[in-house]
Amino acid sequence: MECKKALVDTGGDLEAAVKLLREKGAAKAEKRMGRSTSEGIVHAYIHGGGRIGVLIEVNCETDFVARTDQFKALVNDLAMQVAANPQIRSVSHEDLPESLIEAEKDIYRKQAEASGKPAAVIEKMVDGRIAKYYEEVCLLDQPFIKDDKKKISDLVKEAIVATGENISVRRFARFQLGEEA
Repeated sequence: MECKKALVDTGGDLEAAVKLLREKGAAKAEKRMGRSTSEGIVHAYIHGGGRIGVLIEVNCETDFVARTDQFKALVNDLAMQVAANPQIRSVSHEDLPESLIEAEKDIYRKQAEASGKPAAVIEKMVDGRIAKYYEEVCLLDQPFIKDDKKKISDLVKEAIVATGENISVRRFARFQLGEEA
């Protein structure tokens, strides 16, 4: 029914209707973001013949959703993402210490200043490099390993829309054989 309404609203333009439906889905996900997530699962994923292991906690609103195959598949995909990327340090960039972010910005600023560009351009370069840094070290900012056109945050939002519940990645730990803590 929503598809038909979207087509009517866009005057029969299929691409515009798809865009409208995606925007509505994102709006639904945003509405659910504030809800409490006290249920969920802790998942253990072992990769590479037992050489890499990940523990990840993903929360949702009800145990009913936590038991669904769709939710379990999402959690497994998130664990695989962590296993595949040893440089991940946090769930999101909000979790990174401000001192670390400032240190990275200083490094990028000094590199940009060496190029002799104007100050306004240097700040844009620093912002771009920080965004790239977030993609490297923050789980939610990373491109999904199964579809690099999609970020992990988009994957979680899609799951929120599909389940009708808020879902949040709480924490993770990655272990690699022979690696120091």
